[in-house]
Amino acid sequence: MIGLQRILYTILLLVFVVSATDAQVQKYKLANEYYNSGEYEKAAQLYEALYRENTRNKSYFNLYIQCLVDLREYANATKIIEDELKKDPTDVSLYVSKGNLLERQGMPDQANKEYRKAVDNLNPDPSNISNLASTFTNLAKYDLAIETYLKGEKIANVKDLYVYNLADLYRRSGDTKNMIKYYLITVEKEQNSLNVQTSLQRFLAEGDYVELQRQLYEKIQEKPDVISYGELLQWSFVQKKEYGKALRQARALDRQFEENGNRVYALADIAYKDEDYDTAIEAYQYIVTNHGRNTSYYLDAKRGLLNSKKAKVTQNYNYTKEDLLSLKAEYVSFLNDMGRNTQTATLMQEFADFEGLYLNELDTAIMILEELRRFGGLQPDMIAKAKLSLGDYYLMSGERWEASLLFSQVDKDFKEGYMGELARYRNAKLSYYAGDFEWAQEQFKILKGATSKLISNDAIDMSVFILDNLGMDTTEVTLQMFAQADLLSFQNKFEEALLKMDSIAIIFPDHSLDDDVLYTKAQIFKKQRKTDEMITMYQTIIEKYPEDIRADNAIFELAELYEESLNEPEKAKVLYEKLFVDYSGSTFAVEARRRFRVLRGDEI
Repeated sequence: MIGLQRILYTILLLVFVVSATDAQVQKYKLANEYYNSGEYEKAAQLYEALYRENTRNKSYFNLYIQCLVDLREYANATKIIEDELKKDPTDVSLYVSKGNLLERQGMPDQANKEYRKAVDNLNPDPSNISNLASTFTNLAKYDLAIETYLKGEKIANVKDLYVYNLADLYRRSGDTKNMIKYYLITVEKEQNSLNVQTSLQRFLAEGDYVELQRQLYEKIQEKPDVISYGELLQWSFVQKKEYGKALRQARALDRQFEENGNRVYALADIAYKDEDYDTAIEAYQYIVTNHGRNTSYYLDAKRGLLNSKKAKVTQNYNYTKEDLLSLKAEYVSFLNDMGRNTQTATLMQEFADFEGLYLNELDTAIMILEELRRFGGLQPDMIAKAKLSLGDYYLMSGERWEASLLFSQVDKDFKEGYMGELARYRNAKLSYYAGDFEWAQEQFKILKGATSKLISNDAIDMSVFILDNLGMDTTEVTLQMFAQADLLSFQNKFEEALLKMDSIAIIFPDHSLDDDVLYTKAQIFKKQRKTDEMITMYQTIIEKYPEDIRADNAIFELAELYEESLNEPEKAKVLYEKLFVDYSGSTFAVEARRRFRVLRGDEI
C-alpha cells in the first residue's frame, strides 16, 4: 500500500512539474510579446515573476533588468542588482549588468570599473566563467569576453578549455589571425576538421587563406601526426581551386598514413568535374600505379583516367586523329588486360561512345554494345543505356527500324522515369526524321511534361518548331528537306547535310526556316571544328533573326564558345548580358546571368 502511495505521489509531482513548466513557457511567450510590442511594464512584471520562480535562470533576470533600462528606471534597476550581489557575491555577471546601467546613463569610466570588477573577481567555477563571458558577448564587449575565457582557462588550470568560444569571439572582433589560431587548436582537440571547415568556409575572406595555410604549415611541422591539419590544408587548396597543390597534400597523407587511395580518388573526381584534367589524370594515375589492383578504387580510377584523357583531348578544337587513336589504344589495352565483363561494362559503354562519336567507327561501336547487352547480371539501367546508344548508332548507320525497335524496348521496360522518357523522345525524333510530323508533334507535346527538364525543354523546342513550320506550304516539302538534312547531320554525313541545307535556301528563299538552317549549319561546323564558320552562322542569326526561335540559343552558344574554348571572356560577357537583358524569358537567362557575374568577378 505504501509503495502504491509513493507511486501516486511521484505521478502527481511529475504532473505538477510538467504543468509548471508549461505555465512558465506560456508566461515567457507572453512576456516576449509584450516586450516586442513596447509594453515594457507588463513584460517586466512577467520576467520578474519568472526569475523569482527560477532564480538559476539568468536569462529571465537579464531580460527583467533590460525592461527596467528601457523604462529608464535606472535607480530601481541598480538597487535590484545590488540586492542580488549581496545574496550571491560570486555572480560576477551582476557587475556587468551594473556597468551596462552606468554606461547607458553616460558614465563610461564608472562602467569600466564595474566591468573590471567582474573580470578581477572571477572564480574557477565553469558556470561563472561561461555566464560572464556570455554577458560580455551579448553586450558586444568581445575583448572583455576574450579576457574572461583566457583568465578562466588559467584559474581553472585547464589548457584550451574554451578554444571554440575564443575562435568565435576573435571572428566577431575582426581578428582573423587569432580566429584561425583557435580554430586550428579546435581541430587538434576534436581530431576532426569538418566542423572547422564549415566555419572557415563561412567566415574567411578570399585573402585570408594565405594566413590559414601559413599557420597550417607551422602546425604540420610541429605536429605531423595530427592528420586533421593535413586534411585542412588540402581542403584550403581545394577552396582556392589549386588542385595541383591539393593533390600533393593528398598524396603525402595517403603515403604517411598508409591509406587505400580514397582521398586521392575523391580529389581526382573534384578536379575532373572542375575541368582540371591534368590534375585529375595525375591523381587517377597515382592510384593505378601506387595501389594497383589491391585497392577497391582501381577500376574506377582507371576509368576516371581514361575519361580525363578523353576530355582533355576533346574539350577543344585542336585534337588530331593521332590523339584519338592513341587514346583508343589505351582503351583497348585496358579492356584486354581486365577483360570484357560486368565489371568493365561501364568502361565498354564509354569506349563504344568514343568509337561512335569521335572516331565515327559505327560498326565497332555497335559490336561493343551488342556484346555488352548480352552480359548476364547487368543492372536494367545499364542495359537500357546500352540500347539507347546502340539505337543511335544503328540510326547513324541507316538502320532506322532497328533503332526504333531498341528505343521501343527501353520505352516498354521503363514506363516511368528518365530512361523511358529518353526512349520516347528518340522515337519521336525518328518519326520527325521520317517526315511523319503530325505523329512526332503529338509525342513531343506529351513529352513537354517530362520529369527531366532537359527532355522537356527539347520536346518543347521540337514541338514549337514543327508547329511553326508544318503549315507553311501545303506539300510540307521544305520541312521534309530540313528533317532529311537534320538526319544527315546526325549521321555525320556533313557535306550532304550542308548541300541539302543550301538547296532549301535556294529553292525557298526568305523562308521561316532560315534561322533553323543557319543554326543547324552552326552545329555541323561545330562537329567539324570549323570555328570561324560556326561563329559566322551564330552572328548571322543574332543580327538578322533576333526575334526568331533560335536567337537565344545562338547567343548562349556563341558566348559559351568565347568563354570556354576561345578564351575571350569580354566577348562572352557582352553576349551573356544581352541574353538575360533582351531575352529575359529564355531558358538560358538564369545561367547567362550567373556566368556574367562570374566573369565580372562577383562572388557567387
